[in-house]
Amino acid sequence: MRFRTFAERAAEMEAEQADLETVALVADLFVEAGADLDVVARFVQGRVVPAHDATKLDVGPALCYEALARAAGPNVTAADVEDRLASVGEIGAVAESLDLGGQRGLAAFGVGAPDAGDDGGGASDDGGDGGAASDDGDGLTVAEVDGALRSIAAAEGAGSTDTKRDTLFGLFNRAEPIEARFLARLVLGEMRVGVGEGTVRDAVAEAFDVPVDEVERAIQVTNDCGLVAEVARDEGVEGLADLRLAVGRPVKAMLAQAGAAVDALESWDEAAVETKYDGARVQVHHPGDGGAPRVFSRNLEDVTDALPEVVEFVDARLDAPAILDGEVVAIDDEGDPLPFQEVLRRFRRKHDVAATREAVAVELYAFDCLHADGDDLLEAPLAERHRRLSGLLDDGVSELVVTDDPDEIAAVEEAAVEAGHEGVMLKNPESAYTPGKRGKNWLKRKPDVETLDLIVTGAEWGEGRRANLFGTFLLSVRTDGRASGGDSADGDQAGGNPDDRNDGLATIGKVATGFTDEELAEIYELLEPHVRAQSGQEVDLEPAVVFEVGYEEIQRSPTYSSGYALRFPRFVGVRDDKDPADADGLVRVERLVGERS
Repeated sequence: MRFRTFAERAAEMEAEQADLETVALVADLFVEAGADLDVVARFVQGRVVPAHDATKLDVGPALCYEALARAAGPNVTAADVEDRLASVGEIGAVAESLDLGGQRGLAAFGVGAPDAGDDGGGASDDGGDGGAASDDGDGLTVAEVDGALRSIAAAEGAGSTDTKRDTLFGLFNRAEPIEARFLARLVLGEMRVGVGEGTVRDAVAEAFDVPVDEVERAIQVTNDCGLVAEVARDEGVEGLADLRLAVGRPVKAMLAQAGAAVDALESWDEAAVETKYDGARVQVHHPGDGGAPRVFSRNLEDVTDALPEVVEFVDARLDAPAILDGEVVAIDDEGDPLPFQEVLRRFRRKHDVAATREAVAVELYAFDCLHADGDDLLEAPLAERHRRLSGLLDDGVSELVVTDDPDEIAAVEEAAVEAGHEGVMLKNPESAYTPGKRGKNWLKRKPDVETLDLIVTGAEWGEGRRANLFGTFLLSVRTDGRASGGDSADGDQAGGNPDDRNDGLATIGKVATGFTDEELAEIYELLEPHVRAQSGQEVDLEPAVVFEVGYEEIQRSPTYSSGYALRFPRFVGVRDDKDPADADGLVRVERLVGERS
């Protein structure tokens, strides 16, 4: 498929506001995609790799601006691109407005493109490498773009920045205006056409005449919309039914919403109660064939090397394939839990893990089992999954108490808090495990101060000794109010496609307290690659980092675009384990305000 064709269809989706019509447009695109179906199913969501693959392009706005400026000719600089972005407000529109292609002669000789024959894992018969001219002249194909972007993701080490810049230049230099619009968005992960996993799910069902629930189940177990689309087209319902969990391929974590014991007991006959740990969510995959276990974070990054004692713990106890869900908790010398930020010290460490392990010890608390010895357990009731988990591990399993007595729930919560943990989880004992979904079957209860996970979208330079660091941070919520699995006001999925059209953000306040000098230095290094523009003291940031922020109260306020403001906000920590798609939304803010009014 020509990339221009993809871009034209994406433009139609962007202009369409109705969900059903958008689904129809995506379905038509899927039918037309041919051999590029798996790539198109990812691209339309702004993805370069499947959702289970944590590989990143690692291309910041500045690098993208440089490549665009180079493709626009010698009289255009990255600063010019940044200035135009400040005026236009969106990188796709900026890319489309530039007069790209002034260096086509260089591109024809392979400058800024993968080596000939290296398709980066994504080429098909209708496209060559990112630098060679295609069969209708110099037009880009979907396969070429995929191969070039994959080569960017694979670039590392000395010279990798130049390689990424050259490859991007090669693509932009060959792009027509409408192609540049969506190529720039794809590179920066800002597709903005209102298509998420829900739309893709429905479009696959419509395009290839298969039941939507079968498509959803297949996406849950594979975490790969491209694969599911291909199987639906080529093998139908039978092929979808054959798709299963695979050890080593992580799936999204099931999510919880805030709740109380009365909510649980009103909804279910009994509640399963367990400790809510102040740790980092992990998914442990044990192959059971002599291979080493692998550990994935909540946002599906491979953190195996950072957590050797978790690998050792699981490997010593399992001899059959298994996929476990749990929490890694930092502990002190007496075995008592340490704050969440101590766990993140382990996750952030790429080198000298042994020294960090000595400084910060961690333990695994497993609380769910998705697969055991050849059996997929997603559809099994929670109580059954926990029984299988207890059969796999002789220790390290979070205790589960099933009761209909509010006093017993209170006693479990009191014991958890006294032990230094956050509170308790309340779960429906009969519930299935639904990857990526946030609903009423899992409730979290924390008796301490409420916090929000908010996206950092701006900053201001500090003063005095902090003048070379960011000192104040602008915070935003998701305006659709839903996390990546799609949670609406009551926790269930709303009609249509609740996880789509989720590009909108609304500001809710600024935070400037709770930071140490060391933390501000680390945060500056974390945020600096995501700077999009700056004016005076104010800095505009790409929405890429999530802060956990405590507050005393949420007030209605016209100062911020959400209509709310945090009273006495205080920085708690960076949520390295969460992507912006997992941050809190406006619906939760409104719910919290309603609960206190």
